[in-house]
Amino acid sequence: MITVKNAESYLKDKIGEDADDIKKVWEAFKIFSKEPVEGEEEREILFQCGVYDFTGEELFHYDFVRQFSIFEDDEYSHMEQLHCEFLFKPTDELRKLEVEEWSMDYANIDDFFNHIENLQEFKVPLNLKPIKSEIYQEQV
Repeated sequence: MITVKNAESYLKDKIGEDADDIKKVWEAFKIFSKEPVEGEEEREILFQCGVYDFTGEELFHYDFVRQFSIFEDDEYSHMEQLHCEFLFKPTDELRKLEVEEWSMDYANIDDFFNHIENLQEFKVPLNLKPIKSEIYQEQV
């Protein structure tokens, strides 16, 4: 069973050596997003992209996220997010793209994925080569 603690390593194992291959990561992320995680009350998936300077340098961030709400003894404790993030130099075309879409607005996760795959913000970077990619989990 997948737990919040092993979710990052589980997804990395599924993706393997191709962490720079956005299409492969997306397909693995979609499958992973449908798998139950021990203790998960509600599935929350996020697609976000835009130009930000989180690192001190303006970069285009293209990010698939699964968010976990953590409870201890039936009390809410905190949230963790598992990111599949790709970074690009911000071209004029990429600077025009910015979106934040949550799965919570969809009754069916496949409807959410179909919606995301039809967004220009998703399509444009899909065939570009990122300057960096990273799969990581953080407490938020």
